[in-house]
Amino acid sequence: MRDWSTDDDLWLRRLAIIAQLGRRADLDRDLLADVIEQNADDREFFIRKASGWALRDAARTDPEWVRAFVAAHELSPLSVREAAKHL
Repeated sequence: MRDWSTDDDLWLRRLAIIAQLGRRADLDRDLLADVIEQNADDREFFIRKASGWALRDAARTDPEWVRAFVAAHELSPLSVREAAKHL
C-alpha cells in the first residue's frame, strides 16, 4: 500500500488510502497515516474525498486518533469535512 500511495496512477493512490475501510479494530493507523500524508497536498478531488472517507471510517472505532490526526495535518477542507462527519 505504501508503494501504491506514491504511484503516478491516481486510482492506485486512491486504493492505497481506502484499502482499510471496514477494518475497524484491525485498522493499521500507521499505514493509514502514511498513505494519507503522502497524498495530503494532492489537489485531485478523488484523493481528497478518499482521505476524508478513510478517516471518517476510522473515527467509528478511534475518534480521538482521527481528531488528533486532523489537527496535526494540513488537509483539504473536503478531507476534514468528510473526516469529521461522525465526530
